[in-house]
Amino acid sequence: MPENRRLTTEEKALKINLREDIYGSFAEIGAGQEVAANFFKAGGSSGTIAYTHSAYDMKVSDSLYGKCARYVCEDRLLQMLEKEYSTLEETLHERAKKSRFFAFANTVESLNYHKTNQGQGWIGLKFQDEIGNVPNEIVMHIKMHDTSHKRQQEALGILGVNLIHAAYFEHSSIENFLEALTYRLPHSRVEIDMLRVSGADLQRLDNRIIALKLVKMGLTDATMFDQSGAVLQPRTALYKKNVLLMRGRFRPMTKVHVDMIESGTEQYLKEQDVDLDKTVLLLELTLKDLTADGEISDTDFIDRAELLCSMGYTVMISNYLKHYKMIEYLSSITKKKKIGVLLGIYNLQTIFDEKYYNTLNGGLLEAFGRGFGHNIKMYVYPALNVETGEIYDVDSFDIPEHLRGLLDYMLKTNKLAQIKKFDRKLLHILSDDVLSKIHSGVSSWEDDVPESVMKAIKFYQLFGYREEKFNKARVETSS
Repeated sequence: MPENRRLTTEEKALKINLREDIYGSFAEIGAGQEVAANFFKAGGSSGTIAYTHSAYDMKVSDSLYGKCARYVCEDRLLQMLEKEYSTLEETLHERAKKSRFFAFANTVESLNYHKTNQGQGWIGLKFQDEIGNVPNEIVMHIKMHDTSHKRQQEALGILGVNLIHAAYFEHSSIENFLEALTYRLPHSRVEIDMLRVSGADLQRLDNRIIALKLVKMGLTDATMFDQSGAVLQPRTALYKKNVLLMRGRFRPMTKVHVDMIESGTEQYLKEQDVDLDKTVLLLELTLKDLTADGEISDTDFIDRAELLCSMGYTVMISNYLKHYKMIEYLSSITKKKKIGVLLGIYNLQTIFDEKYYNTLNGGLLEAFGRGFGHNIKMYVYPALNVETGEIYDVDSFDIPEHLRGLLDYMLKTNKLAQIKKFDRKLLHILSDDVLSKIHSGVSSWEDDVPESVMKAIKFYQLFGYREEKFNKARVETSS
């Protein structure tokens, strides 16, 4: 068999079955036992499978894994993985001396008979890369887009085999792992919107880079991670939450960004039906904003992620270039909760640019109808006109006359407002200028960013910062 040829699902299952050192269990809830079935059909499964089962009855499931608020959720998956892996260790003492154990689990809601739901679920693998080692763990959330129950079952079976094979043979790099994981499963069939790895053997795989790659490779349109860098599943993290969204490059985060966030948040929290305890502040990076010279730099992305997380922000990465698509996506999750959008006046100018919507049949009006409907409000931060020294804000907003009625409508229906409190002394600060100063070794950039950002950039040497550049610049200036 040529080494560069991709293995079929059956060949992958057979390859694992014929390995004497890979041995484990399968626990599958929902969508049938499609993953285990592939190993049985491949032949030689007794060399790999210790046991399989499927606890469909909720009482049986609770007796095995303990109580759980929901049965298709991450908590239930983690309970399954822990229980099944512990069973292998406790039961198969002699086998443990010659085998790399694994426990595969999934809990999945597939398409119902009336096709009124979205197929989705959680899949996980706990496995030893070397005999006797502490196990590693891979957890993912998927959405299934096939329009028949049978096709969704088939996709789940392929994905499960891909996962086990990739975990043992394809984790040398993130790209190899993700390509192997999704082989024969295009985005139109299966979407992976959260994937997290842990364990000593997977330390080189950064979960934030995995999140970036999921979006970059078209495996999902959006994913996110919290202040600690832990990857989150968007629908779980944002379900029925108020969301205050700020889109940007944050390269780096400046005092203007912080002022915009603080002032905008204060104004947003005064809105009716906004509960602070159920509000998430979300900073979003789009693929376009991560692109430089046609390439996405993993290092540059990590620099920004480190910075934003160190400041306590939750970060989303998305492939939604246009504002209305991002808001449409969030609205489908938050379920009629209030969504606020913080943006600069020049971003508002883009939103009102009719050329921005050339691909829509209904043009600008369709976009506004889809993205700025109920419970959406934009909060606009002003800018400084460098030529005149005057403030450029909603009151002086430059807009074609035939669109002024739409702007007035947005203002009068409380869908758009000027951010009232802002620090005029900060309006001259631009991220691109700050970045240029850092690259050039000009120390005045320190005055343009919060102290915590300045310290983080220096300590972690982010955005190309090097202490020797500044020492050289000081020597040249003094001489």
